[in-house]
Amino acid sequence: MKTMLCAAAAIGALTAASAAQAQTANDWTGAYIGGVAGYGWQAENDDESIVFDTNLDGTYGDTVRTGSGTDAFAAGFCDGRTYNPTRASACGGDEGGPEFGVRAGYDWQFGNIVAGVVGEAVRTDVKDSVTAFSATPASYTMARELDGLLAARARIGYAVGATLPYVTGGYAMGDIQHSFSTTNTANTFTDVSEDDDKAHGWQLGGGVEHKITNDVSLGLEYLYTRLDDDNYAVRAAGGPAGGPFTSTNGSGTDFQRTSDEFNIHSVRFTAAYRF
Repeated sequence: MKTMLCAAAAIGALTAASAAQAQTANDWTGAYIGGVAGYGWQAENDDESIVFDTNLDGTYGDTVRTGSGTDAFAAGFCDGRTYNPTRASACGGDEGGPEFGVRAGYDWQFGNIVAGVVGEAVRTDVKDSVTAFSATPASYTMARELDGLLAARARIGYAVGATLPYVTGGYAMGDIQHSFSTTNTANTFTDVSEDDDKAHGWQLGGGVEHKITNDVSLGLEYLYTRLDDDNYAVRAAGGPAGGPFTSTNGSGTDFQRTSDEFNIHSVRFTAAYRF
């Protein structure tokens, strides 16, 4: 009898311990730190072009004209970059690159609902270019490269035991480097933008996270990032007197991209340690 009572007590203790362990594994409330690693790429924008301000009044959409009065950029535009002066060779595609970074956050659980906040700093390498072609012939490429992202997002999910599918969204700020290249050697080209290389926007996405131990979780996440990047401008000046870029205003003509949106897709693996 005594042996049976001892065995029953032992079974009860093990059951209670297992239940407590399961409860801990399924509890998402608390702080965490972790990292992300994945790949980001630029969303295609095939209809983007370059616009011009020939009289330097701050309004873009003017036509740059040759000495005969024709549109100097009738040859058109392409999405991407090229080092050729004509459209005979296609522009190279925009480039994606690896992403990696750190994150920290806090979750609160209410029944099966888990709500939280997360902040992260991510290093990335996504390039986006557009090229114009003049009748000279010559090519003019405006490029931007996203080097890093800071983000602060909310997230909400529905816990199914140790697995948490969720959606997330919030604020993002990107560190963007701009550049300009051309095959035109007759004119000078100067950055005239009031650009601090910071672009602001938002992120939206979702993912799933799974606890492999009480404290460690792994996951997979997708994010769409949109940044507002509308400050970069380049001025073409010099060249022959009365040339296309100086015939309207002797100081030159300003170039700017038509799209101020820098859109990025990201797929990442995540890892977190929960306290």
